[in-house]
Amino acid sequence: MLHRYSAGLLMVALAGPLSVAMAQGPASSPPIALEARVAAARLTPERLYNGFNRDVPVVVSLPEETKGEVAIALFAAGASEPKETKPVTAGRVNLAAVFPSLWTDAAPALRYAQLVVGGERIGPPIVLQPLTTPKTAILVDRSTRQPTAQPRGAVIDFVSPPSSTYSGLRAYNDQLVVLDTTQGDIAIALRPDVAPNTAWNFRQLVAGGYYTGIIFHRIVPKLPNGNPFVVQAGDPTGTGSGGPGYMIDLELSALPHDFGVISMARTGDPNSGGAQFFLCLSRDGTSFLDRDYCAFGQAVTGADAIIKISQVELQGERPIDPPTIRSARLVDAPPYGTSRDPVQRPSPEAAPR
Repeated sequence: MLHRYSAGLLMVALAGPLSVAMAQGPASSPPIALEARVAAARLTPERLYNGFNRDVPVVVSLPEETKGEVAIALFAAGASEPKETKPVTAGRVNLAAVFPSLWTDAAPALRYAQLVVGGERIGPPIVLQPLTTPKTAILVDRSTRQPTAQPRGAVIDFVSPPSSTYSGLRAYNDQLVVLDTTQGDIAIALRPDVAPNTAWNFRQLVAGGYYTGIIFHRIVPKLPNGNPFVVQAGDPTGTGSGGPGYMIDLELSALPHDFGVISMARTGDPNSGGAQFFLCLSRDGTSFLDRDYCAFGQAVTGADAIIKISQVELQGERPIDPPTIRSARLVDAPPYGTSRDPVQRPSPEAAPR
């Protein structure tokens, strides 16, 4: 994993083993400020899994005094304007009937369904993730491009299945992850549009309390070339070898590694991720991880906390007094397109000491 990773592809580097239309906000604001405002109006999926070509039931909840047209807007990931907007009424609504394109699009893609009341987006959107046959990550020899079991000298290739089956939709309300650490809170906007299964795995671990009391067991403030690298956590044993008891496949993420980006750690086997993750400390220090590691979210508050974690006293890469994740929780995401921008690395003068 990025320490399990040190046994894999990062050995050379270490010389050893969104909703994208976002409103700007101050990186230092407390996470409570970014939790979606409480509103009685809400769009909620009735069930998590919805088989192909079947109903996709959701519930439109509205207070009695609601005024203005009520609609559901369907957004493609990253789009600032909806693909479709259809009027609805309170109660049970079949999204598949409102938006037949969910089943008829030639190329299924992740969508966001957003409740709109009187022209205002209200409540967290529903993430609509297509359940399609994924590509498989394999190691291939750098020269011959033939499959190999040896990580050293190999590169990762993604193999498409002989055929892809569209089995249905996973439907759930979008949520942020808030890490309550001893150095401060870090709020993370997950990116199911670039790594749907990795993002889902992480939020399930958070919901189940997996990260409670877990330390940042490995901290690499800088690479030998001076570029800030990563801080890593997610192992209940604190040794760098523990995990959730299962592994997940590597997804090909289009999210670049940069300051505040969260990515899945692993061993030299590309399909050995699970629960250990790392937070990036700079683009310059982590750009070489693109494609080989799965970035699945971005911090939207907590830049100072990330820097503070990276500045603790170390013995090698091991913190002497490890920063700790006291708890991790899920909070409703803001309406689609209104989230904060990803955090930026503070300037050296502004960085905490």
